[in-house]
Amino acid sequence: MAVIRVNKMVKSFETFGIDDRILKAINKMGFVEPTPVQIAAIPFMMEKRDVIVQAQTGTGKTAAFAIPILHNINKLKKELDHPVKGPFALVLVPTRELAIQVSEEMARLGQYLKIRLLPVYGGQSISLQLKELEKGVDIVVGTPGRIIDHLKRGSLNQQYIRFVVLDEADRMLDMGFIDDIKFIINRLPKERHTSLFSATIPEEIRRLAIDHMHQPETIIVSEEELVLPSTQQIYFSVGRRNKIWALCRVLDKEKPKAIIFCQTKKMVDVLYERLKSYGYPVEAIHGDFPQSKREKVIRDFRKGIIKILVATDVAARGLDIEDVSLVVNYDIPESPEWYVHRIGRTGRAGKVGKAITFVSAEEKDILEDIQQFGKTKIEKAEVPETGRKDIVRKIWDFDEYQDIYGMVKVRIKIGKNDGLLVNDLISIIVSNARINEILIGVVDIKEDETVFEVHKDVAFNVIKTLQRIKIKGKNPKPEPLPRET
Repeated sequence: MAVIRVNKMVKSFETFGIDDRILKAINKMGFVEPTPVQIAAIPFMMEKRDVIVQAQTGTGKTAAFAIPILHNINKLKKELDHPVKGPFALVLVPTRELAIQVSEEMARLGQYLKIRLLPVYGGQSISLQLKELEKGVDIVVGTPGRIIDHLKRGSLNQQYIRFVVLDEADRMLDMGFIDDIKFIINRLPKERHTSLFSATIPEEIRRLAIDHMHQPETIIVSEEELVLPSTQQIYFSVGRRNKIWALCRVLDKEKPKAIIFCQTKKMVDVLYERLKSYGYPVEAIHGDFPQSKREKVIRDFRKGIIKILVATDVAARGLDIEDVSLVVNYDIPESPEWYVHRIGRTGRAGKVGKAITFVSAEEKDILEDIQQFGKTKIEKAEVPETGRKDIVRKIWDFDEYQDIYGMVKVRIKIGKNDGLLVNDLISIIVSNARINEILIGVVDIKEDETVFEVHKDVAFNVIKTLQRIKIKGKNPKPEPLPRET
């Protein structure tokens, strides 16, 4: 599979020769310069050539196919000698959410053109869709099941369809839509231009392209271009018990429009309730929510009614929400690809965004895999200070301090110069903290300080005890030490 190299000298949408009214919309939407996938795909699609584009979410692929389609449909309508109800373009997407996102972005890009768009998907009144199709539309964006429904009813006129897009083709394959896609494509005119956009190109997608596309150009946005350069990527070394503390500090410091990603639906629910109880403008979204609820949450987030969205990865692909200034990986994704999907929600259209990932001691290997995959460096940073009292207090998370044997190192500010002996310290700890001596490990007494090991299950009790007493007439000032990595 050949790779179309990106001409990085292209810095302006004007170079594509697109309609001035589309350029006006692009400027209004705040797009600064085209992304690599747009630079590579738009010229071919402007020439009405079939393309296969491998690109991740967050690379600007919607605009990559929307701009040339809008431009070419506008020209086509002018060339017709009589009015036609259409549609002229069909965009197939895997989910209802994506049908709405894509149609809304295409509408914004075509806001100065007389282009009629219609999203069609299950769960929405079909009678309303039938009325709109009867009146006439130029572009239909829909899910496979509802498109097939309209084809069987005869309500979707295929005669004038000249542009077809399969968006997130691999996801449609994963969801079992491949036979539906073949059914739809086989009923469309042969004289059409087909574009396929996919994060991966599995064999079945490759066969689909061979069977139904005409000499397609293949564009692969290489891995080093997957992560947007306008996204600042950092991580905090923080364990499970202190994630909520770190998150609240971030939200108080940044005051962002943010998406917070969790690994499970249960964690989304728990985190949402915690943040809501602290007074943050937050909502949640995951796969168990009814469609009407999900649409309202997304709508409110877009409008800025809510500023914080807690989500599972259902929101990582397909949700196109502008002005997200921050993505937080509350739970680090196990797959590097999902990391790219997630952080693609921010730093879009040339705007600067930030991605923060919480990484525990056990998750450092996952972080390394992500950096190798994306050929990027995710810098370590400290949880920010807010200048005011924390909503949530930081606690000792001994899971983060323990070694492989469950032992935690504790340092006290008393040593040989104070006359401290190993047996003295062990006796003091055992008698005052009331623990078994077997739970104390190596004791290393130095000139001015001592480092000793204690099992994580009694570490809190030992430290709190040493804070209350004096040893050799001095306050020992105990503190746990980070584990050695």
